[in-house]
Amino acid sequence: MIENKEKMVSVYAEANPNPESMKFVMNQQLLPEGQSVDYPNLESAMESPLAQELFNFDYVSRVFIASNFVTVTKSTADLEWVKLIPELRTFLKSYVEAGGPIFNEGFSAARVDAPAANGETSAEDAEIAKKVTDLLDNYVRPAVEQDGGNITFKSYNDGVVTVHLQGSCSGCPSATVTLKAGIENLLKRMVPEVKEVVADGVTI
Repeated sequence: MIENKEKMVSVYAEANPNPESMKFVMNQQLLPEGQSVDYPNLESAMESPLAQELFNFDYVSRVFIASNFVTVTKSTADLEWVKLIPELRTFLKSYVEAGGPIFNEGFSAARVDAPAANGETSAEDAEIAKKVTDLLDNYVRPAVEQDGGNITFKSYNDGVVTVHLQGSCSGCPSATVTLKAGIENLLKRMVPEVKEVVADGVTI
């Protein structure tokens, strides 16, 4: 098991644009900077004991873990965060302070946003994909992480950039607006070859 060293842990809740998600920030490193994992259900979380424990709360529908925070998505709008935050904050603080395992031994959250090698990809497209990835890394991801989510590059093909949105961004009512008004405009301005940005992780 990958465990934490026992220490005093502070946890605070931070709202984000998705009303069904809450970001819990800690003074504890959970993953190296730039790495993250997104678990849309219990079955997908077998590699993370922490995520499995969170899914034991019957109102938890999604768990996203990044460098120093956990974003929890609740299953229904009927439950108010003001009632759920104290319980989740207490659990996370106690679990991490006790050195509970975050991930199973051998787990690796390798970055998945590097342009994939493809025999059909031209040198020009590969260069464009590299520019897009750099822009996402340096300008977009930090802002998305502030909102409790993550964005990863998936592909570039004939002017269309496909990205994957995770954590609070998945299912967020404002995700499409952010994608088109923010991310797409930035990429089109900085990389003229880009005509459109689409996301395969947005479920609205």
